[in-house]
Amino acid sequence: MKSTHKLNHIGIAVRDLDEAVRTYTEGLGLTCTHREVVEDQMVKTAFLPAGESSLELLESTSPDGPIGRFIAKRGEGIHHICLEVPDIKAAIADAKAQGMRLIDEEPRRGAHNMWVAFVHPKSTHGVLLELSQPIEEAVES
Repeated sequence: MKSTHKLNHIGIAVRDLDEAVRTYTEGLGLTCTHREVVEDQMVKTAFLPAGESSLELLESTSPDGPIGRFIAKRGEGIHHICLEVPDIKAAIADAKAQGMRLIDEEPRRGAHNMWVAFVHPKSTHGVLLELSQPIEEAVES
């Protein structure tokens, strides 16, 4: 059976977004193609395509935000892996039916014009997993 999921991006928590963008662009030759602030998640993001996927650099805008708390506890590093799915509501329902612990039981707006929902790391062998679907393809109900 062929999977319809694809690796969309890897989220990397950083203390200084501008410095991290310089590291990946000047040091590794990647290009930053999109920056955005996601107010409700208290985060500034930068996307750097790498092949068919991207790196998403994440800087907290508040020490109380998810990325601020992550860095305070664990330091900089990989925060999450994002799988793009064809139907986020179905993916959430499937994960729930399999007994997975969900952080989001309903999709919410995320960066880069995506619907997103997170699966708790306790259900995915220690990895915070983001499910995403482009908003223009999503059916709101």
